[in-house]
Amino acid sequence: MSNKIGFWSVFELVSISQIGSGLVLPASLAFYGKLTLIGWIISSMGAILLAVMFSELCVRFPRTGGPNVYVHEAFGSSAAFFTGWTYWVISWISTIAIVTSAVGYLTPFIGEQSSQVYFVLEALLMIAICAFNCKGVSAASRTKFVVIALKMIPLIVVPVAALFFFDSGNFAKLEIEPEETSSVLNSVVILTFWGFIGFESATTAASEVSNPKRIIPPALIIGTIFVAIVYFISSLGIMGVIPSAELINSEAPYADAARIVFGGYWYLFISLVAAIICIGAINSWTLASGQIALGITQDGLMPKFFAQTNKHGVPVVPLMISCIGSIFFLFLTQNESLTEKVNTIIDLSVVSFLFVYVLCCLAFLKIIWQEKKVIPLWQWLCGLVSLGFCLWIIASTPVMTLLLSSLFVFSGLPVYFFRRKKLKRMIMNPVVTEAALAE
Repeated sequence: MSNKIGFWSVFELVSISQIGSGLVLPASLAFYGKLTLIGWIISSMGAILLAVMFSELCVRFPRTGGPNVYVHEAFGSSAAFFTGWTYWVISWISTIAIVTSAVGYLTPFIGEQSSQVYFVLEALLMIAICAFNCKGVSAASRTKFVVIALKMIPLIVVPVAALFFFDSGNFAKLEIEPEETSSVLNSVVILTFWGFIGFESATTAASEVSNPKRIIPPALIIGTIFVAIVYFISSLGIMGVIPSAELINSEAPYADAARIVFGGYWYLFISLVAAIICIGAINSWTLASGQIALGITQDGLMPKFFAQTNKHGVPVVPLMISCIGSIFFLFLTQNESLTEKVNTIIDLSVVSFLFVYVLCCLAFLKIIWQEKKVIPLWQWLCGLVSLGFCLWIIASTPVMTLLLSSLFVFSGLPVYFFRRKKLKRMIMNPVVTEAALAE
């Protein structure tokens, strides 16, 4: 029996990895009022263009690794290493926000708890998902057979039902000076774009897809468009039914909206499903994290032990490192409120991912420039506009956020120089090549 995954599994990985990360966004965006809707439109257009670009890259290079594969083809091993390293580190740090959201949606069942109890629950959740992913890509993506319909219904039903209770007075009245509009809009776009982070996750496991050239591109593009529609309707419905002052402090926005719209105990059902969606997103991110590290190692850019797999073909070492690293950061941030923790992680993660996306845009433009055939104009426009979108957000980001985000990039320097030294030894003494690679 083949362990390769098909269109619907890829579609689920694409959509759930995005939707899960955005379930807590209504609370983070409540302060910005109606400007949020403009932010969703801008970030949706940027995400869809990037999805089209990544689908074209995947058609050309359908290999495990995703972004670092494309950068490697265009700019060589050094750029590929830092691309893959940054993507890998950020992929497991970003899960912290989603893990926090998952436990937050369980609050109606477990009640308010101390930060220590929340930390234990979050850590146990990470360990369980890591163990599940050790069963392989096929198992990790098979959740659709059990809960995919259950996941989608509340995301559509609750916001649509909330539209019947819509009150524009619930939107925050954002008073800003005209000269501040650009910087405020940038803040909104960073938050809304976070909802799309992970759209390219399917490309990281391309070799596990039955026919990646045919399956990944439509799943990537259709999944991102689907998510954009869901987000816009959700924000309109949720922010229109919950007063902004309450929404800002909400730990479970969809459940609170269900309490208002449906009454009774329906909010408990919505809370449970929202938690399941978050868990699905963590699952997708964990899967992507392992596949990214595997791709970097297969390209000879990281020590070989990162590519050691179990009987299911899963690189367990990167998964374990990701799990331990996530738990460590959960411990460091356990005393922050949900919204504070999520906003901090979002700012750093989005900018770090944008660094990766910029390199992928440049790689795409260089690759199509070097191809000895006529390239359709729309591909050039897609690459250039995607690059401009990413650079606009980065250029408008506060310097401190840029500096902190760059630390994730430079954290790979010790591994890079260590690996570079090994490669030089291999060149100088071919006899020790295999031994050096194994180190």
